[in-house]
Amino acid sequence: MTARIRVLIVDDHAILREGVRALLQLHADIEVVGEAADGKAALEAVERLDPDVVLMDIAMPGLGGIEASLEMKKLGRRARILILSQYEDREYVRRLLKAGVAGYVLKKSAGAELANAIRAVHRGGLVLDPEVARTAMEEGGPAAPGTADPYEALTDREKQVLKLVAEGRSNKEVAELLGISVKTAMSHREHVMEKLGVHNRTELVRFAIRKGVIRVDE
Repeated sequence: MTARIRVLIVDDHAILREGVRALLQLHADIEVVGEAADGKAALEAVERLDPDVVLMDIAMPGLGGIEASLEMKKLGRRARILILSQYEDREYVRRLLKAGVAGYVLKKSAGAELANAIRAVHRGGLVLDPEVARTAMEEGGPAAPGTADPYEALTDREKQVLKLVAEGRSNKEVAELLGISVKTAMSHREHVMEKLGVHNRTELVRFAIRKGVIRVDE
């Protein structure tokens, strides 16, 4: 008998995790091996459970889907990441694909579609919901010369720090969430502000909202 596909569900809403688990239990070839409520817990669960596929939300407190995906890629984890989100945001899709995720499915997808997406990414494919693919193609093409995106000048760690600071996290909280010293967290924060050309938290939050790093409707 073929081994079942081991899936970790990551979402900050317990009711959604339960719903997805119930849907996936209908498929004999898929096994939900664990759940996590945020990116930090997801990283710990991946280390502990070694899943085949991580089904991950984007908009979570602390380490969100983008930040956790960057960290998993950096740590060289074998798990394939499938994003399950309610957002069709072009910036999100572009950043996540760059972060190395294997697919992007909308939460309104039916259970069978989700199961098929899990199977496809497990086989090594790239899965994009048709609506997401269409969104990603809008205003497509590379940016014109001289219009470099300052966000892309940030390192992966600085992108994580940007999100956490924009959420209002203190240097101590940033340090705890990322497993770094307070001094290092402060240093990253200074580099972020310098690279983005912002001078206070308000400007930084404004930049983060404009870039879709945080959302005001979360």
